[in-house]
Amino acid sequence: MVKKIERKITGFKVKTDEVEQEPMRVATPEESEQEMKKAEVVRMHESVQRPDMLVGSTYKVKTPVTEHAMYITINDIILNEGTEHEARRPFEVFINSKNMDNFQWVVALTRLISAVFRKGGDTTFMVEELKAVFDPKGGYFKPGGIFMPSIVAEIGHCIERHMQMIGMIKIDNLDDHQKEFLAKKRAEIDAAQSSSSAEANTGDFPETASVCAKCSTKALVLMDGCMTCLNCGDSKCG
Repeated sequence: MVKKIERKITGFKVKTDEVEQEPMRVATPEESEQEMKKAEVVRMHESVQRPDMLVGSTYKVKTPVTEHAMYITINDIILNEGTEHEARRPFEVFINSKNMDNFQWVVALTRLISAVFRKGGDTTFMVEELKAVFDPKGGYFKPGGIFMPSIVAEIGHCIERHMQMIGMIKIDNLDDHQKEFLAKKRAEIDAAQSSSSAEANTGDFPETASVCAKCSTKALVLMDGCMTCLNCGDSKCG
């Protein structure tokens, strides 16, 4: 159809097919309830109020470098209790001992660790940081051949055990095949050393074993031309 233009053209616009907007989808009552529950999930942060009662665990630590034992208490807070989002997270730590030589730095360390716990987020990094602290006077071996470079590292191991217990750190367990293989190789090494003179041993592993860099246990031996740990299975050859 022809249309006569009687006025001066001052502008123009190309007409295109208009895209129909999709109608706004209304959430169902079930979806709205799920969204509300997600919004109500409490995460660990520094504004979380301390309840009157906390669940905790106490670990006894006896070292050869101190006369008295240390008692490390880690208290946990239960977040979103009774729901599918329930989580147990460390909230504070206390260290008690009759030995007062290290009182100042122990109190300072526990306050810093507790502050990091209450800050929230991934606090598992503290374990490796504490375990990496070395005493310039030298470390010591625990029963089982586990090497401890310092008392601070001992505290780190306690926190690691606690985080493994509450599920924050995954425990790397050997499967049955690996256990059987290591037991066989260990028997071969023990048989080869049976003719040597018996000496005092720091653990249940061969006397010639060295300290494993992964699990800090004196269980690293040369096996099939490769340094392998008889405790955790770590191998330099992969």
